[in-house]
Amino acid sequence: MDPLLVIKNSDAGTADDETLKAALAVLREHSSVEVQATSNPGELDGVLHRAGSRRIVVAGGDGSLHAVISALHRRHELADAVVGLLPLGTGNDFARGVGIPLDIEEAARVLVSGVPTPMDLIVDEVGQVVVNSVHVGAGANASRRGHRWKGRLHAVGVGKVNLGKLGYPIGAALTAFNPPALRLHVELDGKVVNDLDTRVLMVALGNGSSVGGGTELTPEADPADGRIDLMISKATGPLARLLYAARLGFGTHQEADDVTALRGREVSVRGEEFWISADGEIYGPERHRTWHIEPAAYSMVLPVG
Repeated sequence: MDPLLVIKNSDAGTADDETLKAALAVLREHSSVEVQATSNPGELDGVLHRAGSRRIVVAGGDGSLHAVISALHRRHELADAVVGLLPLGTGNDFARGVGIPLDIEEAARVLVSGVPTPMDLIVDEVGQVVVNSVHVGAGANASRRGHRWKGRLHAVGVGKVNLGKLGYPIGAALTAFNPPALRLHVELDGKVVNDLDTRVLMVALGNGSSVGGGTELTPEADPADGRIDLMISKATGPLARLLYAARLGFGTHQEADDVTALRGREVSVRGEEFWISADGEIYGPERHRTWHIEPAAYSMVLPVG
């Protein structure tokens, strides 16, 4: 087995460190393992610069995976990379979608016995990447608020047994009382699928299937099929929003008449100012963004079968 470079977040708590030790014990039975902690892009870039031919393992959640994939993409090293994942995050949505066990020791065994599998990547026109999901409108507003509440509630408890997971549901609930209703022009592969005369609650692009710790926003999304799953919700009225939220909880929202679900290779959004949530990273406000799929942009070690 190739030597491993495990990259973890410097801000990880003691409980995460203890959990990671169990995974490292499994890995060290089969390979040499070095662990490096990073807290900012500069440190991460330095660690990757010294990685050499070692296989990179991300010990963290969706945000940590996004940071490493983004750095490799920026360094033009992603195409040759084989990445492993030890899910230590709060939501671990990408791990859920690709079948990586959330039990850390089982995930470590996948790194030993699994197979490198080509993974797609969503990239926008300025080079920012999306590993799992990107959305605008209500979803981004919920993420903005949820991120703040996650930080506040993470301290309530001990280690991973805390209230941090309630952050996104709280953010979603607060957004439901005063959601944006945006006039957005949306194109899929050059074809208009929503024009400015129709307000939207949210627009979501899925490479992975779920967000927020298991909410299946784009349930059919597959990060290995070479396509973006596009979901547009036009549920802007009070009752429509309630029904949308209920359907979303059961994963049946795409069956509603006011929801559009499509697949393609390039999505363009423009119109009123909107915020963007990409793998939990919030930025904006923007008036225009275009995303395209890069098939088989890198490889990830996944369970056999």
